[in-house]
Amino acid sequence: QVQLVESGGGLVQAGGSLRLSCIASRRTGSSYAMGWFRQAPGKEREFVAASSWNGASTNYADSVKGRFTISRDNSLNTAYLQMNSLKPEDTAVYYCAADRPVVSATAKYWGQGTQVIVSS
Repeated sequence: QVQLVESGGGLVQAGGSLRLSCIASRRTGSSYAMGWFRQAPGKEREFVAASSWNGASTNYADSVKGRFTISRDNSLNTAYLQMNSLKPEDTAVYYCAADRPVVSATAKYWGQGTQVIVSS
């Protein structure tokens, strides 16, 4: 069992930055991929970014490429999402997910979410 806790959400103006963190309750570095998803009001949950277990491979949704960066520190059982040049359309609840060997919308483990609001 892996428990995930996100933090770092908040209110920011367009063009600003936030860094989300996701702390896992147990060691995830050995084989768990980790990822970030988001859900805006009235919309389906969508993929944002994902990292392989060792961080060597990452991928991003087209909508965030060049603005968001996923990273992880397996010594701290923590994944991060650095979000720059934020836009109002990035407003959503952001969820961390973990699974092995890859993470997807049907991931086995999910956090409770952290709210990000980007004002125009």
